[in-house]
Amino acid sequence: MTTDTANAEAQPTSALKIPKHRSLLQDAARRFSHNRLAVVGLVVVLLLIFVAIFADFLAPTRYDKSVLSEALQFPSSAHWMGTDAVGRDQLSRIIYGARTSLVVALSVSAIAILIGVALGAAAGLLGGRVDFAVTRVIEIMTAFPSILFALLILSVFGSGLVNVIFALSIVSWIGLTRLTRAQLFSLREKDYVLASRAVGAGNLYIIRRHLLPNALPALIVMVTLSIPVIIFAEAGLSFLGLGINDPLPSWGKMVGTSSAYIRVYWHLALFPTMMIAITTLGFTFLGDGLRDALDPKMLK
Repeated sequence: MTTDTANAEAQPTSALKIPKHRSLLQDAARRFSHNRLAVVGLVVVLLLIFVAIFADFLAPTRYDKSVLSEALQFPSSAHWMGTDAVGRDQLSRIIYGARTSLVVALSVSAIAILIGVALGAAAGLLGGRVDFAVTRVIEIMTAFPSILFALLILSVFGSGLVNVIFALSIVSWIGLTRLTRAQLFSLREKDYVLASRAVGAGNLYIIRRHLLPNALPALIVMVTLSIPVIIFAEAGLSFLGLGINDPLPSWGKMVGTSSAYIRVYWHLALFPTMMIAITTLGFTFLGDGLRDALDPKMLK
């Protein structure tokens, strides 16, 4: 026996370097951090949330403060993004508009999750008549163009923040229901689900303990990617005059009301349009990054 071998054998086990295995969450975080566009998207989303929460402190003035003598001013040191046709500070309205967009997007997403996951879980696990009924409802709702259906609802009930959330929620649960149903169909025949059934586990326990946790990554990605769609839909409805009512600011409504002045006062449409584009890209990059990070096929 050589001296090196004897020293190796004499070395205590605690001193040996044993490679640590990363958890699935750590692997996902590592892949996400290596995706530069995803990190950029996360930064944009966090900044947007920060601006929305602290809009009262960040905005130079209230969003509804009007000074007619300062109407239609170009960007200057007094008003960094100019003023609108009634003398309201554009920067303040854009800052408060971030709050409006997030309130609509998060509220619609929460309602869509409650409806979509519940219906999709019932259809995917129970099957039979329940699945048939849910599938027929999905097919009927899919036959209607989403934005036109939302316009119809707002035409009947009127515009406003609450009605916009209601109208968009009606058409936003369909994709989540379809995805949840498909995920549970593929998972319910797994060995661990069959073993749980064999020992007498109920449907609610199986959904809570096995099915939803395994379907969660795909659902998170879809919700994240749906948020920019909701923001864009709200902007489109407000642009058409059926979305958010004055004086509450909305980026889409700001673009719509600027159409009469856009050839001269370019700033009225430019800045809110840029905010819509930046927000949409931020959530899209974040959703793509989460999809790549949480995809089991990306494991190394």
